[in-house]
Amino acid sequence: MPFDGIVTKAAAEELHSLLTGGRINKIYQPSATELVLTIRSQGRNHDLLMSIHPNYARIHITAEKYTNPQEPPMFCMVLRKHLTGAGVLQVRQHGMERMIVLELQARNEIGDLSTKELIIELMGKHSNILLVDQEKQNIIDSIKHVSSAHNRYRTILPGHDYILPPEQDKADPLEIDEDTFIRLLDFNEGRLEKQIARSLTGFSSFIAADLVKRAHLGAQDAYKAAFDEIQKQIKDRQYDPAIYRSDSKEDFYVLPLADPIGEKEACTGISAMLDAFFRGKAERDRVRQQAKDLYRFIKNEKEKNERKLIKQEKTVKRAENADSYQRQGELLTAHLHLVKQGDQSVTVTDYYDPDQNQLKILLDPLKSPSENAQSFFKTYQKLKTSKQVLVAEMEKTKAEISYLESLLQQIDSARVADLEEIREELQSGGYIKRRAQHKHKNKPSKPQPEQFTATDGTMIYVGKNNTQNDYLTNRIARRDEIWLHAKDIPGSHVIIRAEEPSADALKEAALLAAYYSKSRESSSVPVDYTKVRHVKKPSGAKPGFVTYDNQKTLYVTPDERIIQKMKQPGRT
Repeated sequence: MPFDGIVTKAAAEELHSLLTGGRINKIYQPSATELVLTIRSQGRNHDLLMSIHPNYARIHITAEKYTNPQEPPMFCMVLRKHLTGAGVLQVRQHGMERMIVLELQARNEIGDLSTKELIIELMGKHSNILLVDQEKQNIIDSIKHVSSAHNRYRTILPGHDYILPPEQDKADPLEIDEDTFIRLLDFNEGRLEKQIARSLTGFSSFIAADLVKRAHLGAQDAYKAAFDEIQKQIKDRQYDPAIYRSDSKEDFYVLPLADPIGEKEACTGISAMLDAFFRGKAERDRVRQQAKDLYRFIKNEKEKNERKLIKQEKTVKRAENADSYQRQGELLTAHLHLVKQGDQSVTVTDYYDPDQNQLKILLDPLKSPSENAQSFFKTYQKLKTSKQVLVAEMEKTKAEISYLESLLQQIDSARVADLEEIREELQSGGYIKRRAQHKHKNKPSKPQPEQFTATDGTMIYVGKNNTQNDYLTNRIARRDEIWLHAKDIPGSHVIIRAEEPSADALKEAALLAAYYSKSRESSSVPVDYTKVRHVKKPSGAKPGFVTYDNQKTLYVTPDERIIQKMKQPGRT
C-alpha cells in the first residue's frame, strides 16, 4: 500500500481544487486515530477523512459513514472550538513529503480573523494530526501527544513550537534533471529500486521498482528516459488512479504503471481510489481491537463447551455398556452359592452365551456376595438413566457450541456499530455482567440491518448479528418476501424486498448470505432460500435461531468486489 510522496501530492492537489473556498461545518473523531471534517464546498458537503492508523494512514474524501462516540474526545472538542465555521484557504503538500497542510481561517474569541494550520503527517506508526497557530508556529493541540522522553528531536504537546520532522537528505525528484538522477545511483552496487527509493523524496520502493521496469534493465540512457517520463507525469498531473488486484495481492497507485500485476480497476479520482481501496480494511481492524475481549470470551466459552461435549460423549459410550452390568448382576445372583465373603472374582457359566462359555466377574472383596450383585444392578440403572439425560444434555451442548460459533462469525463480519448489540445479547443471555449504567442513558435505537442494492435495483437486507437477524426476519420482512441463509453453517439472515425476485437479484442475495457466513472464503457455498412465512422461531430458542422448510438451494462463490458494488453508502 504505497501511500508515498507522489500519492500525497496527487491527493493534496485534488483536495485543493475541491475544498478551497469551502467552510467547515462539522468535526467528528470516530476513533483515536480518525478525524472526519464535513466541509461545504462547491455547493455540496464533502466528508474529509484524516487517519493516522499505523497501517492505514491516509487523507481523502470518503463516502463511508462512521459511528461517532457519545462523548467527543478532547482533541475533537479543541478542533470544534477553533475550526467550526473556518474557511479553507488552501490545501498543500510540504515539499514531496507525506505531509498535507490545510490552511484555515476563522475568527478567534474576540472576533479577529486568525489563520490555523491543520497538519497531517502520514508516517506509519509515527503519523499525527496537529493544529498549529500559523503566525506563532506553536502547537494548539494534536491527536497524539509525544513528550521529549519519547522523541528527543521534537516535542508534540500543546504550547510547544511546531518543528518539522527531520530531513532525510534526499533529492527532490521535481527539482533535479535526469543527469543528476543518474549521479545518485551506483550501477555496480545493483538493487537499483532500493537506491532510487533511498535517494529521492516521495519515491516509495513501489514506484522505484516501476521505474526500473520502464528502463527494462537497460543502459543509463534508458534510466534517464524512465525518470524523465515519471517526472513529467507528476509535473503535468498525468494521473491514472487505479487499484490492482491479483489472487495474492492488492495495490493502488496514481501514476500509470509499466507492468501492472493483476486486474486493473480504474477509479474516477484520487479520493475515489483511496476510499475504495481502504474501505473495510481499517473498519475490520477497529472491530478486532474493540471486540478483542468479546472474541476471547466467546472463544473460551466455545472451547469449554467442546471439552464438556467430549466428556459427555465418553460417559454416553460407557453407558452403552449398561446391559453388561445387568447381565453380570443376574449371573452373579444365579451363582451366589459359588461366592464367599472376600472373593475378588468368580467364574460362572454365561447362560446368555449360546456356547455357554465361562465368564469371570470381578468383585469387591469388602462387600457380601448379595451386595456385589446389587451393586451391578445399581450401576446398570444409573448408567441407563444417565444415558437418557446425557443425550439431551449433549444436544444442548451442541446447540451452545453452534450458537457461540455464530457469534464468532458475526464478530468477524461486524462493523463497530454492531458490536454493542452483540455485547447486549451476551448480557441479556447472562454470559457477561452488565456494565454500570449512566443515569441519563439514551433510549436504545432499533437494530439496523445493512442495506444493499441488487443490479436491478431490488433492495436486500442483511442482519449482521443475532439481534439484527431476529429484527429483520420477524419485524421487517413481509410474509411473501424471500429469506436466505447459508446452509447448515453460522451466518446472516438475508431478506430480498420482493415476492418474486429476478434471477440476478436472487443470486446476488445468495452471494451476500454466503459472504456473511462462516464459509466466506469457500467456493460453491450452498445457500437455502424460502418464503418468510416458512421461517419459524421455536419457543425459547436462542437469538437468531430459526427453523424453516419448503426451501430450495443455490450454490454460489462469495466475491467481495460484487458485494462492495452492492453496498449502500449509509445504513438503513
